[in-house]
Amino acid sequence: MAKSSKPNIIMIMADDVGIWNISAYHRGMMGGSTPNLDRIAREGALFTDYYGQQSCTAGRAAFITGQTPFRTGLLKVGLPAAKQGLQDSDPTIAEFLKPLGYATSQIGKNHLGDRNEYLPTVHGFDEFHGILYHLNAMEEPYDPQYPKDEKFRARFGPRNIISSVSTDVDDPTEDPRWGRVGKQKITDAGPLPPHPGLDPAAKVSMEDIDADLVRRSCDFIDRSVKANKPFFLWHNSTRCHSFTHLSKKWDGKTGFGLFADAMAELDWVVGELLTKLDDLGIADDTIIMFTSDNGAEIFSWPDGGNHPFRGEKGTVYEGGFRVPMLVRWPGVIKPGTIVNEVMSAEDWLPTLVAAAGGDPDLKNKLLTGYKAGEKTFKNHLDGYNFMPFFEGKVTESPRREFFYFSDNADLMAVRYNEWKITFKTVVGNLFSGKEDSTNVPIVTNLRVDPWERYQTESTSYGEWWGKKLWVMMPATMIMGHFLSTFKDYPPSQVSGSLSVEKALAALQEGGRKN
Repeated sequence: MAKSSKPNIIMIMADDVGIWNISAYHRGMMGGSTPNLDRIAREGALFTDYYGQQSCTAGRAAFITGQTPFRTGLLKVGLPAAKQGLQDSDPTIAEFLKPLGYATSQIGKNHLGDRNEYLPTVHGFDEFHGILYHLNAMEEPYDPQYPKDEKFRARFGPRNIISSVSTDVDDPTEDPRWGRVGKQKITDAGPLPPHPGLDPAAKVSMEDIDADLVRRSCDFIDRSVKANKPFFLWHNSTRCHSFTHLSKKWDGKTGFGLFADAMAELDWVVGELLTKLDDLGIADDTIIMFTSDNGAEIFSWPDGGNHPFRGEKGTVYEGGFRVPMLVRWPGVIKPGTIVNEVMSAEDWLPTLVAAAGGDPDLKNKLLTGYKAGEKTFKNHLDGYNFMPFFEGKVTESPRREFFYFSDNADLMAVRYNEWKITFKTVVGNLFSGKEDSTNVPIVTNLRVDPWERYQTESTSYGEWWGKKLWVMMPATMIMGHFLSTFKDYPPSQVSGSLSVEKALAALQEGGRKN
């Protein structure tokens, strides 16, 4: 089959799902099966060395902008009314696909800022419906000890579920908390309680929101096909972020615990989308992908995922960054392919734009300025175009390096080829851990020790390390080149921080300017 010149594109992004929560990866070593996700792997490719980020916001920003989250300032998990969010100067996949004739929709979790200026519908998406934070933030107003004062909630509480559509008319209305509306129409779709029947009342709860979201995604697909338009759908499930609240249909479904039951529902969602493509006869014209924003959150087990790697979400180890990636791409990727090459979330922007008939040299063109629709962008893309690799024109992927940033915006480690050099670690986990500098960099060969165990468990690691000092030199050169790009293409904003010291410094700086 010849590949479509403008393939439909679906990215399904899960939340906090570990590689071994998918049976195509764990091969029965763990309980719980995911037949629909396994189908994507069987009919397409399974990636072993694919990188998201260490947290929700960072992982989503990396995918949609094609830039390292340090460059976009989107490393720290977004909280209600935070000043950080997706900047107008940072392009998105949707902003490049719309001028190519694509219908664009984002459904589900966003987490790239809750102010009006950050909503997807002013960043290339025709429509959006979903939540703007981590799932448990939506549950906070239902805590028995949460203040009943409506003024408190209006000032500090999370924004409700949002439905928005892009428009050609600029709405100057200014909301005191969420800012100027701009070229979009925004509808408050109500709160998201953990269970139905709670006060304040809601249209959906955490028990059934994912069923509602996939229904909306299927409706978008139907409308796009009816309009004879190629489409880009970014479907963001609330599964499997804590706290998990399942309906009776899924609670106890697998016999392997809460997370496996949540995965069963997530797999059903994937199946609904696959069935929709089959029913419409467009499966062969559609790229469908599945991934997670970050590594598994093991510390919250049994309401947390799993993987064989060291560390977890929020740490610098592979368990924090390496995530599942499954891709079915008829006519381009052969069924049953295993990809061991290094790839990261940033690589999809230039790759998908090229796949849609856009400029294959977008990465270089953006350095001097590139017009997309009504906007002109000038950015340093950190992603690479993988089309030549996927099409078999080259045997190696264009990515040789990956940089590990913490959510506090510290460069913690670098990978180049099979080597990983770690300068700082996170001792503990996302909840109770702290950053810690190492006396000497930790050297790991990820093709020898992908689980990063030998450094702590082998009595001969020190001797081995002493013979690998030569690894530092190319690592230093690669880091130097990467850091030099920030001279001409600096971060579009300062990453958020929960540090008291940084907050005081910002206040002092503001005082000096005033």
